[in-house]
Amino acid sequence: MRERWFELGVALCTLAAGTFAAIQRSAWPPHEDETLALFVGRGSLHDVLQTVLGERGGAPLHFLFAWAVAHLGGGLGSLRLVSALFAALSVPVIALLVARLADRTTGLVAALLASWSWVFLFDGVYGRMYSLFLFTSALSYLALVVALENGGRGRWTLWALAMLACVAAHPYGALVLASQGLYVLLDRRRLREALAAGAAVLLVGIPFWRTDLVLAGRFDVGVGGGGNKLGAPLPVLRYLRMAFGDLSVGYTAGFLVVCALAAGGLVLLWRARPASALLTVVVFVTPTVAFMAATLGSSTSPESRHLVFTLPFLSGLIASALVWLARRPSDLAPVLAAAAVLILVGGEIAWARHKTPLLFDGEPAAELTARDAAADWLARTGKADDVLFGYEPLYLGAWERRRGLRQEVVPRADPSLALDVLRRVHRPLGRGVWVFDASDTNNFTPRQSIDLVYPQPATGFEAQAWGPYLVIRTLGPTKTVKGYLKAAALAQGVGKRLYIGDADINLVTVQRALERVTQTRSRSTTSR
Repeated sequence: MRERWFELGVALCTLAAGTFAAIQRSAWPPHEDETLALFVGRGSLHDVLQTVLGERGGAPLHFLFAWAVAHLGGGLGSLRLVSALFAALSVPVIALLVARLADRTTGLVAALLASWSWVFLFDGVYGRMYSLFLFTSALSYLALVVALENGGRGRWTLWALAMLACVAAHPYGALVLASQGLYVLLDRRRLREALAAGAAVLLVGIPFWRTDLVLAGRFDVGVGGGGNKLGAPLPVLRYLRMAFGDLSVGYTAGFLVVCALAAGGLVLLWRARPASALLTVVVFVTPTVAFMAATLGSSTSPESRHLVFTLPFLSGLIASALVWLARRPSDLAPVLAAAAVLILVGGEIAWARHKTPLLFDGEPAAELTARDAAADWLARTGKADDVLFGYEPLYLGAWERRRGLRQEVVPRADPSLALDVLRRVHRPLGRGVWVFDASDTNNFTPRQSIDLVYPQPATGFEAQAWGPYLVIRTLGPTKTVKGYLKAAALAQGVGKRLYIGDADINLVTVQRALERVTQTRSRSTTSR
């Protein structure tokens, strides 16, 4: 393929991907992780880095973008535009990477296939770090290939910067670095230059390794297998089947076709460019081995998007097989190959629509109206010393309406972190606020209405309901940490009775935190 046609095709793919993400960015309902990023981003830059690097762990680069959005006056829509931007920027990087590994035609086809997969489409509208992770990981692989081909301090410096951005974008950037390190050792080109650049990344990246350890400690991640999630061959294979289905076509028949094409593409690539095939194999083997060796706790569940960094390579293998078909000495070969590309893209879109209908259809109008009404009420009646539980999207809606309302949020699913937040809040603690969403996709049966239910005993609580949203709030200040946690336990009991998906783990979090407070007071009394 001539360079100008390659550039035009990539530009059209980029435009299509960016347009879809920008137009559909409000279709998916707001999520608590997006609320978390923006609420953490409301603080000073020092506070954001301290929270992410020292307390929560995770992806500091994503939180820096959230900080910029919050301080520039943006909200959820702006944060999702950041995701849309990096999704669009990923398309030319994928095309250039696969073009380096194979050729321009294969690179263009791979970019087309990648840009309509469910993982790509969903992460393009989801205000989290995954489109950023795709962009930085693909950029680091591209920089590595260029550095190994041509060498030079400048190219290795660019690779190191891209790699640092990748590990800052997501903890799984460590898998990206591991795969590249293994490839360099096996390939053995420019080994001395690569080792020097890698050592620099390891040294400069110490803050990122530390924050990864903080996150791993919060969610019981270790080494040795035998955890509640993965850690054994069959669960790992099931996970990979799910992940690669979401990176291409998840329907069984379509997935089998994808596997056959990818296997054929790998054979063709190995014959034509063994180094490229070796890198591709290493990219897939590294996370597989890592999941086999890892012990993952009950609160840790890898999702398809965690393997988004493999998307360019899977799409590249499929594209290699299709381009080979198009080049067969037959007039029908290009037509059949083009038809196969269109069918695969159609299958990807169909799978994305099957997996996440809201991504295309948007939310029901009644749900939007109910959320607006609930957020309006929270913004109008909220007080600065209210203590919110969990990063519920309704709180984000209230904050966007009343920016001066900077209330404290108690994290859910982590008793230690919840206690840390409660202990540093200025006392006496204000009113406790809890939100329950019957339409949440985590619920066993999402529904568009919720009953108006009070905690038992109901004394000291008020409650309001709008469509699927129920808000429970104490009538007066909870005053102490123990008082807040007792009220929270009663409120989460309502969530359990209403079969709200997260209520079980939230209640366990509150009860464990309450036990620790009680034990601490008991030890203090005994010592006196």
